[in-house]
Amino acid sequence: MEFLVNIEVEWPPEGDPDELARITAAERVRADELVREGRIRRLWRIPGRRANWGIWEAPDATELHAAIASLPFFPWLSVEVYPLARHPSDPAAQSATSEEAQQP
Repeated sequence: MEFLVNIEVEWPPEGDPDELARITAAERVRADELVREGRIRRLWRIPGRRANWGIWEAPDATELHAAIASLPFFPWLSVEVYPLARHPSDPAAQSATSEEAQQP
């Protein structure tokens, strides 16, 4: 199941910069693991903010929550999750159907 996920990091302005650097490095490592596991499919950052939108995949919302909660920044995250369902007018789905019909 796919989910559209919006994440905003709410690191306190008075937070320790060394701790921020340590957590940022750990976050990159964990995100790479989640990509390899197939949980994170796509990510877009929001310029000028510590925020991103992403397409995540998990069998259900409970497993998605576990994946997000495994992020080192989790205590400082504001997260919005939108479950996604296929749309019959999705151009990607229509394109795949047209290509299949054209094959001999």
